[in-house]
Amino acid sequence: MGLENGESSMKEPLLLHHAKKTRSLKVVFLTTFVAVLGSYEFGSCMGYSAPVQSAITKELHLSIAEFSVFGSILNVGAMIGAITSGRIADFMGRKGAMRISSGFSITGWIAIYFSKGALLLDIGRLLCGYGIGIFAYVVPIYVGEIAPKDVRGGLAALNQLMIVIGASTTFVVGTALEWRILALTGIIPCLIQLLGLNFICESPRWLAKVGSEKEFYSALKRLHGDDEDAVSHEANEIQDYLETLEHQSNATMLDLFQTRYMHSIIQFGGINGVDFYANQIFTSAGVSSSKIAIIAFASIQIPITAVSAFLVDNCGRKPLLLASSTGTFLGCFIAAISFLMKEHNLLQQWVPLLVLSGLLIFVGSFAIGMGAVPWVLLSEIFPINVKGAAGSLVNLEHWFGAWAVSYTFNFLMDWSPSGTFLVYSGVCAASIIFVNKVVPETKGRTLEEIQASINSSSSQLLSFPN
Repeated sequence: MGLENGESSMKEPLLLHHAKKTRSLKVVFLTTFVAVLGSYEFGSCMGYSAPVQSAITKELHLSIAEFSVFGSILNVGAMIGAITSGRIADFMGRKGAMRISSGFSITGWIAIYFSKGALLLDIGRLLCGYGIGIFAYVVPIYVGEIAPKDVRGGLAALNQLMIVIGASTTFVVGTALEWRILALTGIIPCLIQLLGLNFICESPRWLAKVGSEKEFYSALKRLHGDDEDAVSHEANEIQDYLETLEHQSNATMLDLFQTRYMHSIIQFGGINGVDFYANQIFTSAGVSSSKIAIIAFASIQIPITAVSAFLVDNCGRKPLLLASSTGTFLGCFIAAISFLMKEHNLLQQWVPLLVLSGLLIFVGSFAIGMGAVPWVLLSEIFPINVKGAAGSLVNLEHWFGAWAVSYTFNFLMDWSPSGTFLVYSGVCAASIIFVNKVVPETKGRTLEEIQASINSSSSQLLSFPN
């Protein structure tokens, strides 16, 4: 009987601990859901222009140049938002930055809805761009700061998954809804987020940084439930780390060009070149049913991004990045060889299939790693005293890369389709080398442990060309 009572007493604390952990994870998941509604809004803005082009140009009598401004000005707004995103998140808090983002996005959609000409249309698009420029920074940062280390990668990867879902949903729904009504649907995730922000806690790390001790402990208790040991352990870890930074001032962008930060701020993104002009690529390759190809191209990203969210905490960040960069290189190289065959009249019947296969490999490989993992690393890699400036700079680089690739893509294709994809495959090959040589693994470590490891190493990390 004594043995049985002993076993029973051991099981009860274990069951109680499991119940506490389950309750706290539910709070973390709900908090993450509210945050990644901003990512869904991001995707909605990105996917809006493609299905409405003909309707808007016809109703508002826009020229091709005027609609091109409407499409590209989103990136301009996002670059402006990127410049200010870190400072806003540091000054207003993570929740405050999300409120500002939602407000700008709502205002932008309303302006688009009431547009009677190009001016108000562009203003609305610019405002939406500014909103998602902030979202692109603050959502992964916030999720990374509130998530437990064993699920942080997967939850942060939901950022990219929701972007893909938002873009795909808007694209599909846009084929059925009138363009003004479609603009109003972009307001929905913002309104839900604004409501949800009233019920979730602020980032405890930001609260500790600004000296809000009472709110800091309250946030940790909400995230960890009744697990006093977990609350106490994380609170001590965060405060010990902040004590090492208390004599250091917040970094400026110029400070980030010091040797110890240089690897961390390397980023150049370019998926938009393929995403925005996939239809043109398929047409150039002679694909007979470009609509089916576009649907396949868009659909493949959702399940693979979902798989990435699961794998990032199981396989780790670096293996996914290596697999992703290798796949993007292979996809671009296949497309380059296919267009080279077309230019030299070799095996013409195989060219459409090979181009389609190359682009599907490219976008699938991008979704498994390059799409999501850089945003996970962005939330993990920088010390809190430089996170604002660093996040703004990396976010700006991301949007500048998106604009540069989107703007130059048509010129490159006019020059040489095979040459275009050879250039892209070269950049992807460089990313393999960068990831292998520079990027360390951060899986299973707290943010403070990651910082301690980085500070003791000469290598720094963040992003890579893609």
